[in-house]
Amino acid sequence: MDHTVLHRRLAADLSTPMVYALLRLRVEVLVVEQGNPYQELDGLDLHRTTRHYWLAPPDAIEDPQATLRLEEPADRQFRISRICATPQARRQGAMERLLEAALGEIGDAPCVVDAQPSCVELFTAFGFMVEGAQSTDSGVPRVPMRRDASARIR
Repeated sequence: MDHTVLHRRLAADLSTPMVYALLRLRVEVLVVEQGNPYQELDGLDLHRTTRHYWLAPPDAIEDPQATLRLEEPADRQFRISRICATPQARRQGAMERLLEAALGEIGDAPCVVDAQPSCVELFTAFGFMVEGAQSTDSGVPRVPMRRDASARIR
Protein backbone atom coordinates (compact mmCIF):
# COMPACT_ATOMS: atom_id res chain seq x y z
CA MET A 1 0.00 0.00 0.00
CA ASP A 2 3.03 2.28 -0.24
CA HIS A 3 1.76 3.49 -3.61
CA THR A 4 -1.43 4.94 -2.10
CA VAL A 5 -2.20 8.31 -0.55
CA LEU A 6 -4.10 8.68 2.71
CA HIS A 7 -7.09 11.02 2.48
CA ARG A 8 -9.31 12.42 5.23
CA ARG A 9 -12.41 14.50 4.81
CA LEU A 10 -15.32 15.64 6.91
CA ALA A 11 -18.62 14.62 5.40
CA ALA A 12 -19.39 18.17 4.22
CA ASP A 13 -16.12 18.26 2.26
CA LEU A 14 -16.80 15.13 0.20
CA SER A 15 -17.78 15.52 -3.42
CA THR A 16 -20.72 13.54 -4.73
CA PRO A 17 -18.42 11.26 -6.79
CA MET A 18 -16.26 10.63 -3.70
CA VAL A 19 -19.25 9.70 -1.54
CA TYR A 20 -20.34 7.34 -4.30
CA ALA A 21 -16.86 5.77 -4.55
CA LEU A 22 -16.63 5.17 -0.79
CA LEU A 23 -20.12 3.70 -0.62
CA ARG A 24 -19.41 1.53 -3.67
CA LEU A 25 -16.31 0.06 -2.00
CA ARG A 26 -18.18 -0.59 1.25
CA VAL A 27 -21.08 -2.27 -0.52
CA GLU A 28 -18.69 -4.39 -2.64
CA VAL A 29 -16.89 -5.67 0.46
CA LEU A 30 -19.33 -5.53 3.37
CA VAL A 31 -22.52 -6.47 1.52
CA VAL A 32 -21.69 -8.35 -1.68
CA GLU A 33 -18.38 -10.10 -0.85
CA GLN A 34 -19.43 -11.01 2.67
CA GLY A 35 -22.86 -12.08 1.47
CA ASN A 36 -24.50 -9.87 4.06
CA PRO A 37 -27.50 -7.92 2.81
CA TYR A 38 -28.06 -5.10 5.28
CA GLN A 39 -28.94 -1.43 5.22
CA GLU A 40 -25.51 0.06 4.38
CA LEU A 41 -26.87 3.61 4.21
CA ASP A 42 -27.51 4.34 7.88
CA GLY A 43 -27.69 8.13 7.86
CA LEU A 44 -24.30 8.65 9.55
CA ASP A 45 -22.09 9.18 6.50
CA LEU A 46 -23.16 12.79 5.98
CA HIS A 47 -23.35 13.83 9.64
CA ARG A 48 -21.36 17.05 10.05
CA THR A 49 -18.78 15.52 12.43
CA THR A 50 -18.32 12.23 10.58
CA ARG A 51 -14.83 11.82 9.17
CA HIS A 52 -13.99 9.57 6.25
CA TYR A 53 -10.52 8.15 5.69
CA TRP A 54 -9.41 6.28 2.61
CA LEU A 55 -6.38 5.15 0.69
CA ALA A 56 -6.24 5.68 -3.05
CA PRO A 57 -3.61 5.79 -5.79
CA PRO A 58 -2.04 9.26 -6.14
CA ASP A 59 -3.65 9.88 -9.53
CA ALA A 60 -7.04 8.36 -8.71
CA ILE A 61 -8.52 9.86 -5.53
CA GLU A 62 -11.94 8.47 -6.47
CA ASP A 63 -10.65 4.88 -6.59
CA PRO A 64 -10.45 4.01 -2.87
CA GLN A 65 -8.60 0.82 -1.98
CA ALA A 66 -9.48 0.90 1.73
CA THR A 67 -11.69 3.05 3.91
CA LEU A 68 -12.96 3.64 7.42
CA ARG A 69 -15.50 5.94 8.97
CA LEU A 70 -14.92 7.79 12.24
CA GLU A 71 -18.05 8.98 14.00
CA GLU A 72 -18.00 11.61 16.73
CA PRO A 73 -21.14 11.35 18.84
CA ALA A 74 -22.17 14.14 21.17
CA ASP A 75 -20.72 12.30 24.18
CA ARG A 76 -17.21 12.53 22.63
CA GLN A 77 -16.84 8.77 22.52
CA PHE A 78 -15.64 8.13 19.00
CA ARG A 79 -16.73 5.10 16.98
CA ILE A 80 -14.84 3.45 14.14
CA SER A 81 -17.09 1.76 11.63
CA ARG A 82 -17.37 0.65 8.03
CA ILE A 83 -13.71 -0.34 7.82
CA CYS A 84 -12.87 -2.40 4.76
CA ALA A 85 -10.39 -2.92 1.92
CA THR A 86 -10.32 -4.35 -1.56
CA PRO A 87 -8.88 -7.88 -1.78
CA GLN A 88 -5.69 -6.42 -3.32
CA ALA A 89 -5.17 -4.03 -0.40
CA ARG A 90 -5.56 -6.62 2.33
CA ARG A 91 -2.49 -7.72 4.27
CA GLN A 92 -0.62 -4.75 2.79
CA GLY A 93 -0.88 -2.46 5.83
CA ALA A 94 -3.97 -0.56 4.66
CA MET A 95 -6.02 -1.11 7.79
CA GLU A 96 -3.08 -0.19 9.99
CA ARG A 97 -2.53 3.08 8.10
CA LEU A 98 -6.19 4.01 8.40
CA LEU A 99 -6.32 3.17 12.11
CA GLU A 100 -3.12 5.10 12.84
CA ALA A 101 -4.56 8.18 11.13
CA ALA A 102 -7.95 8.01 12.84
CA LEU A 103 -6.56 7.27 16.30
CA GLY A 104 -3.87 9.89 15.85
CA GLU A 105 -6.56 12.46 15.24
CA ILE A 106 -8.70 11.60 18.26
CA GLY A 107 -5.74 11.35 20.61
CA ASP A 108 -6.74 10.39 24.16
CA ALA A 109 -10.49 10.35 23.56
CA PRO A 110 -12.22 7.02 24.11
CA CYS A 111 -13.11 5.04 21.00
CA VAL A 112 -15.26 1.96 20.36
CA VAL A 113 -15.61 -0.48 17.50
CA ASP A 114 -17.71 -3.56 16.82
CA ALA A 115 -15.03 -5.75 15.28
CA GLN A 116 -15.46 -8.87 13.25
CA PRO A 117 -13.77 -11.75 15.12
CA SER A 118 -11.03 -11.98 12.46
CA CYS A 119 -10.06 -8.34 13.21
CA VAL A 120 -9.87 -8.53 17.02
CA GLU A 121 -6.09 -9.03 16.93
CA LEU A 122 -5.65 -5.98 14.69
CA PHE A 123 -7.63 -3.73 17.03
CA THR A 124 -5.90 -5.18 20.10
CA ALA A 125 -2.57 -4.07 18.61
CA PHE A 126 -3.97 -0.51 18.68
CA GLY A 127 -4.95 -0.59 22.35
CA PHE A 128 -8.53 -1.82 22.04
CA MET A 129 -9.82 -4.35 24.54
CA VAL A 130 -12.78 -6.67 24.23
CA GLU A 131 -15.70 -5.18 26.14
CA GLY A 132 -18.50 -7.70 26.22
CA ALA A 133 -19.69 -10.85 24.56
CA GLN A 134 -19.71 -11.52 20.85
CA SER A 135 -23.06 -10.89 19.21
CA THR A 136 -24.48 -11.00 15.71
CA ASP A 137 -25.44 -7.87 13.79
CA SER A 138 -27.26 -8.41 10.50
CA GLY A 139 -25.92 -11.94 10.35
CA VAL A 140 -22.28 -10.95 10.98
CA PRO A 141 -20.53 -11.83 14.26
CA ARG A 142 -19.27 -8.74 16.12
CA VAL A 143 -17.03 -8.29 19.13
CA PRO A 144 -17.49 -5.02 21.06
CA MET A 145 -14.13 -3.38 21.75
CA ARG A 146 -13.07 -0.19 23.47
CA ARG A 147 -9.92 1.91 23.57
CA ASP A 148 -9.64 4.18 26.59
CA ALA A 149 -7.59 7.33 27.00
CA SER A 150 -4.80 5.38 28.66
CA ALA A 151 -4.30 3.13 25.60
CA ARG A 152 -1.23 3.53 23.49
CA ILE A 153 -1.09 3.32 19.73
CA ARG A 154 1.28 0.52 18.81
